[in-house]
Amino acid sequence: MARHFAGPKLVVATHNRGKAGEIRTMLAPFGVEIVSAGELGLPVPEETGMTFEENATLKALAATRASGLPALADDSGLSVAALDGQPGLCTADWEGPTRDAMVGMKRIQDELAKRGAPDTDAARAATFHCVLALAWPDEHIEMVHGTLDGRIVWPPRGTGGHGYDPCFQPKGDTRTTAEMSDAEKNAISHRGRAFRMLVEACFK
Repeated sequence: MARHFAGPKLVVATHNRGKAGEIRTMLAPFGVEIVSAGELGLPVPEETGMTFEENATLKALAATRASGLPALADDSGLSVAALDGQPGLCTADWEGPTRDAMVGMKRIQDELAKRGAPDTDAARAATFHCVLALAWPDEHIEMVHGTLDGRIVWPPRGTGGHGYDPCFQPKGDTRTTAEMSDAEKNAISHRGRAFRMLVEACFK
């Protein structure tokens, strides 16, 4: 059985205010006070893990050790089957030094073209991943992994969402995640699924 979160305060291991705000909204019904690693001035740990699970764990443990509070971290990315799972853990790095998602999307398209991938669901299959790790000061960890299957499309479509959303079409839909409303996307997204699993396991 998963450990229940009963504390009044939780550190979100991110320096991204948007991500911290998103988590704050999701956990608001449970009366949890959210503070981000950025607000506390905590250092950003080097992500040396070889899996999403390892990176989420090291970020959560670094935050709980530095703050003395329970900490929640996520590690997420996009894996393209025809590219042997790339960009995967390097999803953000594919956006280049300026973290421009269009750079990353164009690189995926270029790599698929190099490999002669036809414009079919099977050849362009991809999966979004989100792993959430919740760590306590005694270093107990609860972890969940949410995924969303779909395919890469080109050219990008839509102005919503963020990151690689404009080039990702979820399985069973004709729209990209960037063409969906926030509510529609959150209902099916990898991060939304992971959060629902975490809430069910640790907050209800």
